[in-house]
Amino acid sequence: MGRTEVPRASFVLGCLSDTSPDEGLIEDLTVEDKAVEQLAEGLLSHYLPDLQRSKQALQELTQNQVVLLDTLEQEISKFKECHSMLDINALFAEAKHYHAKLVNIRKEMLMLHEKTSKLKKRALKLQQKRQKEELEREQQREKEFEREKQLTARPAKRT
Repeated sequence: MGRTEVPRASFVLGCLSDTSPDEGLIEDLTVEDKAVEQLAEGLLSHYLPDLQRSKQALQELTQNQVVLLDTLEQEISKFKECHSMLDINALFAEAKHYHAKLVNIRKEMLMLHEKTSKLKKRALKLQQKRQKEELEREQQREKEFEREKQLTARPAKRT
């Protein structure tokens, strides 16, 4: 990559020498600036590609996370729809049960209506029969009364 390395020993020795801080300051600064610059470039060239790949991977993960969150929301809404469908199915089953009960009650009411109609007809026939029998008894009594009247001894008329 075109990196030039500065020997570490000279850099470290230059920094840790027993000379006074003012001696060779300009010379040390140029060497140190170049070394710092070269070290920075080397560090950047070494870690920058990995950091860029990591940044790109994080961006992809973030985008995938957004997609996954959207998908999760859709699945949650589907799950809620399924639960509401189950509730609706339960309501339909309950409605069907009560409809069957109503149909049975209606059948029973029709059957009771038929029975009461038959009983009313029978009661009317019995009443008519009793009235006829009473009328016949009354007529029979009148006939017997007339007969007895005719059989009773009457005084004969004088002529």
